[in-house]
Amino acid sequence: MVVQKFGGTSVADPEAIRRLIEIVRTARTRDGRGPVVVVSAMSKVTDALLAIASTAGAGRPSEALPRVEELRERHAAAVRALVSSPAQTPLLAHIAGQFDQLADIVRALAILREASPRTLDVVAAMGELLCSRIIAAALTEAGVPADWVDARCAIVTDGDHTRANPLGAETNAALRKTVTPILDAGKVAVLGGFVGATTDGHTTTLGRGGSDYSGAIVGAGIDAREIQIWTDVDGMLSADPRVIASPRLIAQLSFAEAAELAYFGAKVLHPSTILPAVERNIPVRILNSWRPDGTGTLITAQNETAGTRLTGLASKKDVTVIDITSTRMLMAYGFLRRVFEVFERFRTAVDMVTTSEVSVSVTVDDRRNLDAIVQALSEFSEVSIEGDLALLCAVGDSLQGAPEIAARVVGVLEEVPLKMISQAASRRNITVVLRQSDLPHAMQRLHEEFFA
Repeated sequence: MVVQKFGGTSVADPEAIRRLIEIVRTARTRDGRGPVVVVSAMSKVTDALLAIASTAGAGRPSEALPRVEELRERHAAAVRALVSSPAQTPLLAHIAGQFDQLADIVRALAILREASPRTLDVVAAMGELLCSRIIAAALTEAGVPADWVDARCAIVTDGDHTRANPLGAETNAALRKTVTPILDAGKVAVLGGFVGATTDGHTTTLGRGGSDYSGAIVGAGIDAREIQIWTDVDGMLSADPRVIASPRLIAQLSFAEAAELAYFGAKVLHPSTILPAVERNIPVRILNSWRPDGTGTLITAQNETAGTRLTGLASKKDVTVIDITSTRMLMAYGFLRRVFEVFERFRTAVDMVTTSEVSVSVTVDDRRNLDAIVQALSEFSEVSIEGDLALLCAVGDSLQGAPEIAARVVGVLEEVPLKMISQAASRRNITVVLRQSDLPHAMQRLHEEFFA
């Protein structure tokens, strides 16, 4: 069977949910079992919930409480449009109870003037938990038997609130206990993405974009035939459509290529999504819920269509370069260890690294602890930083067998001032750092060269 994960725009309103129902019905008819459905919160709901928590924590409950009521009505309206009596009454009562609880949390946060990571997880999780309940009821109403699964009982994580990490063995055991019996009973299992819980039952979230990750975790845990990511675009594209007017659909790419593109900014796929699928060699397919008859993008272990061309372009904005210089680095060992221990201490990921005999340059896109990082590095080196930069990454397995492609990439950008250039030993991508203002022009030039 397949695992079908639906993003926020695919569950945004009753009309979108009706499209979901027909997609699920088709999969059920085709496969004779399942599917497992993993859903995001309704579009923009998670942002709204976090804004409510932030506003309440700033001591402004009079601003936060009306937003609670707006969300209450949005979810209740979806139930009234999709579910009839007698199932409608208990579901509306549950939704009312959840938003009453959220209002109580708002008042408490306004008094405490603080929203802890644990509290933020409780608030943020509401969107997926409520949406999944509504969709389970809507499927059953439409003649597709479905049961709701509480994601907090199915995805077991560590206690790193707001960016929790799943515990593989514990999660697989929980999925067998919660999801498999529903499938064995001939029903569709529906659960919210993004949400989990610690071994002692505290609600956690996997970080923004983590609903895709949940879909892959579930797919790996039940050994699915395919993991489908349903969104509002036709699949992965050759470039960001906000920059390139007519990017191409990528019909197929490898797990490694998809991971590179996702990590370096391809928004259609969460960077962590690929990992569970890779471990079990489960194909991932990205599809458009507005055009369900499309073929989408297929992600497999090997890209059989790589040839001698690039697969796609991706970019990250708001990047900062940190230059670390020290003569003590010359002919010495242990210096890089000291550098990266600083980033580990402040839990800041590094995207790109270049080195010379006496300097190291790294890029980060998380500036939350930048001042502290600079101060710590300054204890044993000279440090400078430069912001308002962007990463532009050209990705393709073809780079391994056609080194001239890398030369073409750099050559096309000859009129663009480049701050850093990097190509990993895998020779699957070539990445450059440039001024953010130069990014649209540079991406346009590369796309014309390789995809026109």
